[in-house]
Amino acid sequence: MAATVVTAAVPTEHDSDRCGSEEENRGAEAAEESRQQQTGPAAAATHNRLSKLPLARIKALMKSDPDVSLASQESVFIIAKATELFVEMIAKDALVYAQQGKRKTLQRKDLDNAIEAIDEFAFLEGTLD
Repeated sequence: MAATVVTAAVPTEHDSDRCGSEEENRGAEAAEESRQQQTGPAAAATHNRLSKLPLARIKALMKSDPDVSLASQESVFIIAKATELFVEMIAKDALVYAQQGKRKTLQRKDLDNAIEAIDEFAFLEGTLD
């Protein structure tokens, strides 16, 4: 059997004509980064996979506000992600109260207890009544 050996070619000072200048290399790297940070349909598809909530529905809710005329895909994604994190946080805090009651299912009283006990949720007091 024959073994294949692969070696990496390292440019030397004499190879500077073939390698190009450092500025050209930096320019090529910047162009590659800008291609990776796409906007438009490809970026929207990426955002859609990262969000667990339906972005079209969130955009419709945002546009139902008379002060909002346009909503970019990025803003819709940020609102969706913030909503996911908020729901996760309040659910985890309510789960503590469910576990204290030796239950695995969240009930309304668990959410009420979490809202009353945690200052961050003070703005929600009275909303579940």
